[in-house]
Amino acid sequence: MQRRIITSFCLNFCVQFLFAQVDTTFVRIPLRYADFLTQVGQKNLLFAAEKFNISLAEAAIESAKIFPDPEVGFGWLDNGQRRMQMGFGFETSIAWTLELGGKRKARIALAESQRELTGYLVRDFFRHLRADATLQFLTALHNRFQYQVRLSSYQSMRQIALSDSLRYRLGAITEIDARQSQLEAGTMLNEVFQTEAQWKSSLVALSLFVAQSPSKDTLLLPEGDFNRFERNFDLNELIVTAQNNRADLLAALQQKEVSEKLLQLAKANRVMDLGLAAGVTYVSYVTNIIAPTPSFTAVTGGIAIPLRFSNKFAGELKAAHATRAQADVLYQHAELQIQNQVIQAYFQYEAAKRQVRQFNTGLLAEAQAVLNGKVYSYQRGETTLLEVLNAQRTFNEVQQNYYNALFQRAVALVELERAAGIWDIDL
Repeated sequence: MQRRIITSFCLNFCVQFLFAQVDTTFVRIPLRYADFLTQVGQKNLLFAAEKFNISLAEAAIESAKIFPDPEVGFGWLDNGQRRMQMGFGFETSIAWTLELGGKRKARIALAESQRELTGYLVRDFFRHLRADATLQFLTALHNRFQYQVRLSSYQSMRQIALSDSLRYRLGAITEIDARQSQLEAGTMLNEVFQTEAQWKSSLVALSLFVAQSPSKDTLLLPEGDFNRFERNFDLNELIVTAQNNRADLLAALQQKEVSEKLLQLAKANRVMDLGLAAGVTYVSYVTNIIAPTPSFTAVTGGIAIPLRFSNKFAGELKAAHATRAQADVLYQHAELQIQNQVIQAYFQYEAAKRQVRQFNTGLLAEAQAVLNGKVYSYQRGETTLLEVLNAQRTFNEVQQNYYNALFQRAVALVELERAAGIWDIDL
């Protein structure tokens, strides 16, 4: 009798311990997907840094418009023959390089083309950022559902453990059955702790996308479900849409234009420039008795023609030709790569849709009905605890697989729309 009392006390203590463990109290800031995506576009620090590239490209255009600066010179002459009274003089001059061959125009055209390229690259950066942020939002939702499944299973087993503790004290079941139910509840509680940590970690990760300082006491809480991810696509239309809309392919096409402008600039740089110069020289009067000379002012002008021996070496021109040929090849590769990405993403999405439909045939309801029946029979003493545990594990597995299938379908749709260059995701 004393042993039974001690065992009952221990079992009751374990039950109370299990009841006191789950605590998810923290300040939750509801976050709708549309608001989240807006904040990502406005606050994300990496995107803000990426947009500075546009300002840099515009500054490069201003730099390309610069003309060569003129050079101004001043000089003084004095032969030092004070005794001979040879006089003195000074001169001033201005020199300027006249660029020929359309160098300035070619520089401006290249800079403007590079600005267009930068714009496409920024668009492509946001395409990936938007998809990555959406995947993190979906991951947070998925982890919440997984946590709820684990918590619900634990609460059900906790009720069974409490009931078994009472039934053992009444002598309705054996000690081993009571201990087994306590053990299962404790095991499930550990799983709840693990999924809770994963859920909170995914909530913290959301703050990085909107540039908010994370806190363990205040977390963003995504709102939504996985019910709006059913689409029907035509593969050929997706491929055409991707080839028309993908910013990286437009960037590859723009890179071809940039390489053409670079070639034009290389050709212009091989044209010689002219040096223009003009000056004024003043010489004072000479008063010596041998050769007196009045003062005079001379105006000079001239042209400097460089000898372009360096044109014998056409390294810059060869590099420009190679860059243009490389851009053509890279554009062809980008077209093939996009086509492959779209097809692969399409296959993944279609497979994910079929998996979700498989669960919609009644698997969840059937697993729930079996579990309820086993629990009812166990409470009436008509079945064993092992059968209840097997039914509980089956139900947990079906639920988790169902949410995994919903999550994978949502992920597959995000990746497909990322690959196709379209976007109509909504939660």
